Amino acid sequence: MRTRDITTSELKGGGYLALPDTAGPHPAVVVIHEAFGLNDNIKQISDRFADAGYAALAVDLFTDRNRAICMARYMAGMLMGSVNRYGIDDLKSALTFLAKLPEVDVQRMGAIGFCMGGGFAIAWACTDSRLKAIAPFYAANPRPLEVVKRLCPVVGSYPEKDFTARAGRSLDQALTRHKIVHDIKIYPNAQHSFFNDAGRASNPEAADDAWRRVLGFFGEQLGSKASPT
Repeated sequence: MRTRDITTSELKGGGYLALPDTAGPHPAVVVIHEAFGLNDNIKQISDRFADAGYAALAVDLFTDRNRAICMARYMAGMLMGSVNRYGIDDLKSALTFLAKLPEVDVQRMGAIGFCMGGGFAIAWACTDSRLKAIAPFYAANPRPLEVVKRLCPVVGSYPEKDFTARAGRSLDQALTRHKIVHDIKIYPNAQHSFFNDAGRASNPEAADDAWRRVLGFFGEQLGSKASPT
């Protein structure tokens, strides 16, 4: 695996890039952090994708910005439910950056996001046909919910002991109604941020199962049959 930090001169906000050692072009994933920002946990998730054969770019939506103002704008966008919310253009730019790398197959690109990042992934995918699959974790839905008829295939993971469980069930119903390929799972007894192994809410059993589902689903939709690591 090859990794490096992406500078703000290369991409607005910068980021963290993890690439497989093997020759490409590879399927690619944009990794969108939660409110904690681009931390070690998000970098580790990117590394796991690289180990599984994906080019992974973890974006940084806070660097060189006023974090408080950004969070206010991000939360306003989430509460309003707009698919054209503040920050979406940054994600589109990140995907463009990723697509220009010789190691990346532009026909096999997706995204994964956590909490705030999961909501971003859903909203973004409603407006960008370059995304072929997304994996939202404990995410809020855009409004009106019918906008998800424009979504690509979705593998979603939600904790039962969290307000987002209702959003997961609603998304499941909407995607079924619109005949969009999806796999939505609500994890019993899991709490918010259960996938973050550094947090108090960590749930290894749910996290391991969610990771297997993400890799299996992305393997089908993005053309990689890598084994979970």
